[in-house]
Amino acid sequence: MEKAKVYFTREITSENIIKLFELLDKKLPGKVAVKVHSGEKGNQNYLRPLFLKPMVEDVNGTIVECNTAYDGERNTTDKHIKLMEEHEWSKYFDVDIMDSEGDFTLEIPNGKVIKKNYVGNNLKNYDSMLVLSHFKGHPMGGYGGALKQLSIGVASSKGKRYIHCCGHDGSYDDMFHQDQDSFLESMADAASSVVNYFKGNIAYINVMCNMSVDCDCCAVAEDPCIKDIGILASTDPVAIDQACIDLVKESNDPGRDHLLERINSRHGTHTIDSAASLGCGTKEYELIEVK
Repeated sequence: MEKAKVYFTREITSENIIKLFELLDKKLPGKVAVKVHSGEKGNQNYLRPLFLKPMVEDVNGTIVECNTAYDGERNTTDKHIKLMEEHEWSKYFDVDIMDSEGDFTLEIPNGKVIKKNYVGNNLKNYDSMLVLSHFKGHPMGGYGGALKQLSIGVASSKGKRYIHCCGHDGSYDDMFHQDQDSFLESMADAASSVVNYFKGNIAYINVMCNMSVDCDCCAVAEDPCIKDIGILASTDPVAIDQACIDLVKESNDPGRDHLLERINSRHGTHTIDSAASLGCGTKEYELIEVK
């Protein structure tokens, strides 16, 4: 497979997000879903809507999210809508909680662990997707980036539980007691179903700032442990996540080891390997630095 192009700048600005996106030369047709992480109530690290506003407006996008499968301020549509208002997403954008009207099923015939993925029903309303990810650590997945946004992020509340339970309709507690590699493979399976659904009408931007070992889904999260690295853009979700991992490894910041311990202890890169084996993309990439 040909190497994927990953564009990279060290200067983190709203304008540079657009600059890298334009370098992709990727037209997102029709109605554009912009997948973000809305941030759990109390979280201090999530990307703020005002920072992303120029990029979202550039593609005339709708901010999309799905409800969570755990207790908090985003596990019901009413609470999630309220939080979207508090976090000012609704102030600047049209917002769609995609599983507010239930979900539908994407089949995964070649899935390693799961053979179907339950995604927010309103996904049907979109022709293309821009995945705007905050790259950081994650308590269960090791790290969160483009592949997590595609999988857990687009899955309905029911779908999130299904992925966590590795294809079983398990209880809340069951989500946290599955074989780790099977869970990561389930995430890769789910991500592949969304990639296939959009048939190439999808682009990815990862922002490497405010990098805590914890996810934006944590109401109580550790503060960032490593200095900001930059912005990346690609049409390949595997390549962009792999490039982020490599940039962390190459960093000489003293907080690097703390973040890598979180990623490695959860076998985080197994998601990347699994997604690559499913044809979501390639780990072989060309990093093109933009000054």
